[in-house]
Amino acid sequence: MKLPEKATQPTMYFIGVTTTKSSIMKLFPFWAEALGLEKAVLKGIDIDIHADPQVYRDVVQFIKDDELSLGALVTTHKIDLYHAAKDLFDYLDPYATMFGELSSISKKNGRLEGYAKDPISSGLAMEAFIPENYWNDHGGELFIMGAGGSAIAICSYLLDPKKRKSIPSKVVIANRSQPRLDEIARIVQEINPDVEAEYHLTPEQGQNDDLLAQLKPHSLIINSTGLGKDRPGSPLTDSCSFPEESLVWELNYRGGLDFMHQALAQKETKDLYIEDGWIYFIHGWTQVVAEVFHIDITGSVFDRIEQISNETR
Repeated sequence: MKLPEKATQPTMYFIGVTTTKSSIMKLFPFWAEALGLEKAVLKGIDIDIHADPQVYRDVVQFIKDDELSLGALVTTHKIDLYHAAKDLFDYLDPYATMFGELSSISKKNGRLEGYAKDPISSGLAMEAFIPENYWNDHGGELFIMGAGGSAIAICSYLLDPKKRKSIPSKVVIANRSQPRLDEIARIVQEINPDVEAEYHLTPEQGQNDDLLAQLKPHSLIINSTGLGKDRPGSPLTDSCSFPEESLVWELNYRGGLDFMHQALAQKETKDLYIEDGWIYFIHGWTQVVAEVFHIDITGSVFDRIEQISNETR
């Protein structure tokens, strides 16, 4: 991984794995024009998954020291970057410290600030497709495959005790490695100690299928693994069986989207509602762009950005 050159104009970075393939690279110039950020540019920084901690520290230190490097959106590396470089930040928001991750790097009054924006952006995305009173009306369950930053953010929104009984009747989380399962279990316990939750280690093909088969109708099934975007495949096999009248959320919006195609194959017979990650992508980016450039992207301004994005997709 090579560090960027010193910025010569207001620059925001995208810290990911395959950043050149992301739609944001095509969209950002249109967004910048609409938001009055004509001189601003977006540059990608590609880092291998679970890179050496020093790599993350070097990137954060570069942004901190370079005057026209204004901040970054972090994807895939949210947890690893936080643990490697948290001491380099002058401020970390409560979500970042509670969840041990960050998705947004910005500067304010000479301070380097880190935020975990996913609880906000995932909540806005879910509000767009989960019917009001869905959990109260149907008593369905939440099944998340993957236990990284997005899964943590989704749990923080859906299991908020302020929602009282309007939460999933049970949470089932599956992941290929035990440490991330342990961490999300700790966080869910902190968010809402009263929720019924199960955590399953599922490194073998077909294990997620077995958990899927046990879900109630009217559940929400989420692919939060990254499979189907940067890496090929799906956390399910083609012989999986979705619960009837359920919501299926593929967090990816690009790549092979194998998980989404598995759900689409059962859409009619199981009466499924299927959502991809496009609106989550837009909310995720606008939250961080607003933080990095200190502007407001809500109401009619957000509507305009969504319109531009949909026209360009």
